[in-house]
Amino acid sequence: MAKPTPIFTPLLIAGCIIMLISFAIRSSFGVFQIPIAEEFGWLRSEFSLAIAIQNLAWGIGQPIFGAIAEKVGDRKAIILGAILYALGLVLSSFSVTPEAHQLLEIFVGFGIAGSGFGVILAVVGRASSDENRSMSLAIAAAAGSGGQVVGPPVAEFLLGFMGWQTVFLVFAGAILAALMVLPMMRVPAPASREELEESMGEILKKAFRDPSYTLIFLGFFSCGYQLAFVTAHFPAFVTEVCGPIAPGGLLHGLGITSTSALGAMAISLIGLANIGGTLLAGWLGKRYSKKYLLAGIYTLRTIFAAVFILVPMTPATVLIFSVCMGATWLATVPLTSGLIAHIYGLRYMGTLYGIVFFSHQLGSFLGVWLGGQMYDIYGNYTVVWWIGVGVGAFSAIVHLPVRERALSPA
Repeated sequence: MAKPTPIFTPLLIAGCIIMLISFAIRSSFGVFQIPIAEEFGWLRSEFSLAIAIQNLAWGIGQPIFGAIAEKVGDRKAIILGAILYALGLVLSSFSVTPEAHQLLEIFVGFGIAGSGFGVILAVVGRASSDENRSMSLAIAAAAGSGGQVVGPPVAEFLLGFMGWQTVFLVFAGAILAALMVLPMMRVPAPASREELEESMGEILKKAFRDPSYTLIFLGFFSCGYQLAFVTAHFPAFVTEVCGPIAPGGLLHGLGITSTSALGAMAISLIGLANIGGTLLAGWLGKRYSKKYLLAGIYTLRTIFAAVFILVPMTPATVLIFSVCMGATWLATVPLTSGLIAHIYGLRYMGTLYGIVFFSHQLGSFLGVWLGGQMYDIYGNYTVVWWIGVGVGAFSAIVHLPVRERALSPA
């Protein structure tokens, strides 16, 4: 009887550590919105545009870093990504105009692309056995959620006794320190340049001609819209709209005495709930149709968002929404990446997933940018919430016609 292949390999553990640190920093940017805007007197839309540009750069950089990883090596791609990430943070700490901040977010976005989902999931997917692949992808994605659990509270804590500029420098050091685990990420050497270029061209043609790939691309848009909007604007939204924290209550006893702290906790709680949701999605993805699971997740998100904006806003509804939304937060990632690997094979999964992820980041750009624009025009986020409900329903529908069959060997 064959010995079962272990799930927790050194490569998977190293990938999880990099994902955790990368996403801890990335998920904390919403906490800086009010401190930075108040220090310089920026409009909400100006800071939002910076985060929107970061998300767009992330989307543009994802297929580029996927191709770099497949051509010259995964570890080299991750090192380049970490350097750009740290450089963007360091330079941003010295920016005093919204234009400079917006420009420098391009470095941060490309840095996230090199140290995030596209590269790490492709490495994990190729290194995993067939029986463990769905769960391994879910574990790596859940590590990103773990970063979301610790990132906003750590940022809020650090802001209590140092300026936001210094926090950015601390975060730059953290992403560079993550490179210490790279020796654990030993993967097979890439193929020759000639073989690589020929094979990549063939698989890209096959994917672009397949209507299912287009549907997956379109469906990932709403995921980016909803996640980026909530990550960037939810802490400020909670701070300004939510009712006061009751003295002597449970939250007060946990040290959450202000709506600002509640906003940071909400993002953290989303990440905590998503660890379980993402792992469950990975487990289900091995047993059931991935396209139907994705349609179900987008349907649930649509319902959660619609109900949340219709009920009175209180600390309790914020926490309930955070748990519900968190359970579906990154659950789409192992299913979407696993679906691409199943249909088109593993060899160029990084590039193919990176192209689909560009749709995710177009949604992210629109969600963050519209959030700032609509707030400055109307003084609230209501319109942006309802657009999120609409695009979520759209994504649930477009996944249904996807033909879930292999076009290339895994």
